[in-house]
Amino acid sequence: MSLPVGRRSSMSVLTDFSQLRSGTKKHLRNVYTSMTLCMLGAFIGSYVHLMTQFRVDFLSVFLSIGLLGWLAATAHVKESQIKRLGILFAFGITSGLGLGPTLDFAIAIDPQIVVTAFVMTTLIFISFSLSALFAQRRSFLYLGGFLGSGLMMLLFVSLVGAYDQSLASFKFYLYVSTALFCAFVLYDTQLIVEKHINGDNDYIWHSVDLFIDFLAIFRRLLIIFGVLKKSEN
Repeated sequence: MSLPVGRRSSMSVLTDFSQLRSGTKKHLRNVYTSMTLCMLGAFIGSYVHLMTQFRVDFLSVFLSIGLLGWLAATAHVKESQIKRLGILFAFGITSGLGLGPTLDFAIAIDPQIVVTAFVMTTLIFISFSLSALFAQRRSFLYLGGFLGSGLMMLLFVSLVGAYDQSLASFKFYLYVSTALFCAFVLYDTQLIVEKHINGDNDYIWHSVDLFIDFLAIFRRLLIIFGVLKKSEN
């Protein structure tokens, strides 16, 4: 069955990346493939936590940092690609284990929250990624300074919230940090393209940036939807 002309033209627009070089397109495919592998590891880590209630708490943070350091220290050469992908997969698993307590919180309120948050995160990520790819080259790179300042502000708010413990400051942190990481998707996507154009072909490390953005948005949506659902009940 053929699609209507209007729908065909809309689909062609969404899949038209003619403004990107062929090498950059291939690099992005490798980036998103590596990110998918990392997300598979995160799914396995989360599943292990939910099935066994195996808790690592802050240990997962140190393990993740250690794995990222190992990945960064391993040269991006053809001979080490399998090893580096294995490290990336392990990083996904530890990230999934670290996500476990947030999943417990959401499931205890309503298991549907997990599905809703994941679908919303996926839609947000795809939308902002496409916006970055279709936008004029380097048009979102100016966000770097603002995003860095935003992270420092959020760190200050979280430290204040540790003493204040008010619902208002907590919600402010949630909503602003969610918006901040959505902007990071724009920034990181264009930065990856620009890095590749300038000779940086480390698609495995580039996938880490996007995975962290995705996981950060997903984690915050889990909490936001959980808080909203809990307030309704």
